[in-house]
Amino acid sequence: MRQDFDVKGGPNVAPASLPKLRAAMCDLGLDGLYVPHEDEYQNEYLPDANERLAWATGFTGSAGASWIFKDRAVLFIDGRYTLQGTDQAPAPLFEHVAMPDPGPFAWLETQALDGMVLGFDPKLVAPNAAKQLSDACQRTGARLVALDRNPIDIAWADRPSLPSAKIVAHPIERSGKASAEKRADIAETLRARGAGAAVLTAPASIAWLFNIRGGDVARSPLPLSQAIVRANGSADLYVDPRKVDDALRAHLGNGVSVVDEAAFADGLAGLSNKTVSVDPDTASAWVFNTLEQGGADLLRAPDPVLLPKACKNEVELAGTRAAHLRDGVAVTRFLHWLDTEAQSGTITEIDAALALERFRDAIGDVIDLSFDTISGAGPNGALPHYRVSSASNRVLADGSLYLVDSGAQYLDGTTDVTRTVPIGTPTPDMRRHYTLVLKGHIALSSARFPQGTTGTHLDTLARHALWQSGYDYDHGTGHGVGVYLGVHEGPQRIAKPWNSVALQPGMIVSNEPGYYREGAYGIRIENLEVVTPAEAIEGGDRPMLGFATLTFAPLSRALIEPSLLTQHEVSWVDAYHAAVLEKISPGLEPALQVWLEAACRPLAS
Repeated sequence: MRQDFDVKGGPNVAPASLPKLRAAMCDLGLDGLYVPHEDEYQNEYLPDANERLAWATGFTGSAGASWIFKDRAVLFIDGRYTLQGTDQAPAPLFEHVAMPDPGPFAWLETQALDGMVLGFDPKLVAPNAAKQLSDACQRTGARLVALDRNPIDIAWADRPSLPSAKIVAHPIERSGKASAEKRADIAETLRARGAGAAVLTAPASIAWLFNIRGGDVARSPLPLSQAIVRANGSADLYVDPRKVDDALRAHLGNGVSVVDEAAFADGLAGLSNKTVSVDPDTASAWVFNTLEQGGADLLRAPDPVLLPKACKNEVELAGTRAAHLRDGVAVTRFLHWLDTEAQSGTITEIDAALALERFRDAIGDVIDLSFDTISGAGPNGALPHYRVSSASNRVLADGSLYLVDSGAQYLDGTTDVTRTVPIGTPTPDMRRHYTLVLKGHIALSSARFPQGTTGTHLDTLARHALWQSGYDYDHGTGHGVGVYLGVHEGPQRIAKPWNSVALQPGMIVSNEPGYYREGAYGIRIENLEVVTPAEAIEGGDRPMLGFATLTFAPLSRALIEPSLLTQHEVSWVDAYHAAVLEKISPGLEPALQVWLEAACRPLAS
């Protein structure tokens, strides 16, 4: 489970890679190559074999893109990765441009490219992005070529092998619904759309639909694969045959044909003259092009698995509640460790991340982390997506704040929790900022809202207290979370940008407002919540939805300024801590039970 704190890639990679890549580009007659972060499966986390952007540039962040030309290279990174990008892909080898504005396509239109031949890999680019890229090239006078083979794959001589982890069944005792039933539901959706089939390219959708899990991708139990599902409920699962054994074939049943993934293009061609539902946000331009060339009638529509996957059934919710309680014991032990041993001034960010891994390992059934732990002390905590490395590692120094955002994968659930704690005595500003963040967290957790409400409608609740003091944060407030699947899951989201998907019972979302003082400290408080029907409101005439908390671990009382809280907010904190004490204390040894009682005592005491 242990994560690597020496970040792959870095400044020593690009100087060796760029000449090899440019030679391969020259052989293909290319003046420039677009290199996105995404792979063929549009995963958040990539297998080493698909880390093409990292190989070409040295940059290992989870979002970014690059243009590689004969005589220059440009890296596009967002604010999360400014320091990492400039360190791993240094000037003068690379120019650095902000994303999303202007972004790699709008930037292209500002360049003198008339007559140049630019290439892209259509398997790595969604169709809408491919259209934007094509339009930008036309406006600059450049000619765009969709490549049959990626020059990175040609030049990358020591490219790792593609993963071939065995796929295992995810039993109905954990999934709560048989794959055949799920496929019947998806088939009904397809018939309602007037489609004869759907192409699925998102591994998380495939894992959920077929009740399978894999090990091809770090931090998410995903089997890299693709599928075609028909309106009669039958399906073809395209996968490396090395991953499949007789037990899995028996689990899949007669309604599912297992086909070598190498034949996926032939499978798409076999959909000729059918109306095929395909999601332009998850499928690549290559999939769209192959279907069109084969004579299929394309229906651009959301992946039909996304919404039912997001609305967890009772079995899934029971499992994730159990996983969160076990995880809460580990996190609480870690918070006790932070409150005692880590106050010495000798503990580093890596020490703390490893300690948290040990506490989770002691639970006994952790499969993996759900993402690389964000372990940020002092100014590093002010970087919302900071990833500690041996080069950036800081001591948890007296008078600072320490922010830790972490999670784990269990067979019955996926966790994600953030806590901020003081090292030594916090300043009044630290207490005030923490309490403002807490007020936003409480406001969202306490919300009651009618059916049809989206996360965008609720986002301001988490920001209101900060806004009234002139503060804000630049990330979303909440993301969806899977059940022994991805820690970041759509289609629901709580954020400023518009999201059209209404929150529905069974959806799991994070609640994580924050505040970041550049060069000083960061604060974030995160629990996972599940959307539930709310108790009837006296005098009301509409049914309401609300949130039920899944995460149980104490907040930092030392950072709470009670004078800034309303009576409702004080009652919320006291009730939450009472629930933490009730649920977590039985899993702790006596000495830690005493500590937890003190950590969870009412604010007025």
